[in-house]
Amino acid sequence: MDEINAKYNQVVLVDSQDRQIGTMDKVKAHQHPVPLHRAISIVIVNGRGEMLLQKRSQQKPTWPLYWSNACCTHPFDGEPGRVCAKRRLQEEMGFTTPLKYLFKYQYDARFDKTWGECELDSVYWGKYTGQVKPNPAEAEDYKWLPFAVLKSDIANNPSIYTPWFRDILRLLEKRKAV
Repeated sequence: MDEINAKYNQVVLVDSQDRQIGTMDKVKAHQHPVPLHRAISIVIVNGRGEMLLQKRSQQKPTWPLYWSNACCTHPFDGEPGRVCAKRRLQEEMGFTTPLKYLFKYQYDARFDKTWGECELDSVYWGKYTGQVKPNPAEAEDYKWLPFAVLKSDIANNPSIYTPWFRDILRLLEKRKAV
């Protein structure tokens, strides 16, 4: 169990070309100066033109109680992105569904004087219409929102959404994926 916990609490450090340059404790890797590391973001839609959002757990050190995409995580050292995305969607939101890789992008975001993000984020997309059972340690709440309503709410209330989610939506819209 200690080996699993040690693996779970590590992030994969990379250069801007996504070449692995090491690993680091996940908590330390989110404190300034934040090193570039791999991340996974999952976007889930249903058949009614709605997107699944999660309200991040209050226990999260970065962006607690902010609304975000269905699920975010960091792959284990050596874990393929799709495998990581499928695993983490089940762990966080209590379901699985086929996922398609969409794109990868890099972003930096400062939460406060201690915490931040610097991630090379691989974005996956899936469709799902069943029951959602969020893990309370990960997600405080969830909801389905039509994209037009979500876009309007982000324009009017950007500070309640995570910065990577706002980026992802902008990139999806640019690619005409939403």
